[in-house]
Amino acid sequence: MTLHSVIVGTGSYLPKKRVSNDDLSKTLETSHEWIVERTGICARHLAAPDELTSDMAVAASNKALEAASLAPQDIDMIILATSTPDHTFPSTATRIQSKLGISTGFAFDQAAVCSGFVFALATADALLKQGMAKRALVIGAEAMSRILDWNDRSTAVLFGDGAGAVILEAQTDTHRGIIGSLLRTDGCGYDHLYVDGGPSTSQRTGIIKMNGREVFRNAVHRLGEAVDDILKIHGISQEEIDWLVPHQANKRIIDATAKKLGLPDEKVIHTGADQANTSAASIPLALDQAIRDGRIRRDDLVLCEAFGGGFAWGSNIIRI
Repeated sequence: MTLHSVIVGTGSYLPKKRVSNDDLSKTLETSHEWIVERTGICARHLAAPDELTSDMAVAASNKALEAASLAPQDIDMIILATSTPDHTFPSTATRIQSKLGISTGFAFDQAAVCSGFVFALATADALLKQGMAKRALVIGAEAMSRILDWNDRSTAVLFGDGAGAVILEAQTDTHRGIIGSLLRTDGCGYDHLYVDGGPSTSQRTGIIKMNGREVFRNAVHRLGEAVDDILKIHGISQEEIDWLVPHQANKRIIDATAKKLGLPDEKVIHTGADQANTSAASIPLALDQAIRDGRIRRDDLVLCEAFGGGFAWGSNIIRI
């Protein structure tokens, strides 16, 4: 009996506050044209001062539960991908578990920055196939605005806040589900994209520091490898891919990956223009939007891919 981790529901949440490029240009030496040309970003959503990562995650999770026609008590595993937890410890996933009213099963956080959701999906898939749970709530949620230097135009214009969630269910007798995942890291890139704080270093939260040139160069190269390798491992041709759901860091990086796959732009899910880079939340936000608006349909073959700090990168192939 073969188990498959099938997506049975998706949900997402964006904070009410929307900040445009023109809004940022009032306090930063930048312009709408400068930002769009380099990133494709037009706006981003920012969490309210009293809005926590767990709050956004719960909002997205409730929508996913509704879409799956499930109650919170039907979930027995929660994995939260985030770089902006409510507290250093305990895991924010346990707080989400409590806010949803779940007291059974298990919950934990996973940190792989922008690749966090790809890593979390792969982890949930492996645990479901081991029989450790029946249904997994996998969330990407970030309050990136809390770790930005709002005087640094090289990073302040790039990021936004939000959350996305999917529910995976272990099923048999189906061809649907996560076909496979590929995960990679290279710690040599650690100092090119990081937050300059932490309990054991500075005892403070810190802010994002980035070597944009090195990040861009590595992202294009590594994502190309991730796409080639996962297709080869699973014997899938580029022509079989129906949709690319990429991490929404930079439109130029996304375009380069789509070109490598031979996918026209209308088969690529773009949300970065209005959401910016929401780190681990970007893929589930994009996936939920495309499923709800009818672009991604049952039985479509979807490729998700992401690259982020660490360096960490990877991909998932999913039959919806």
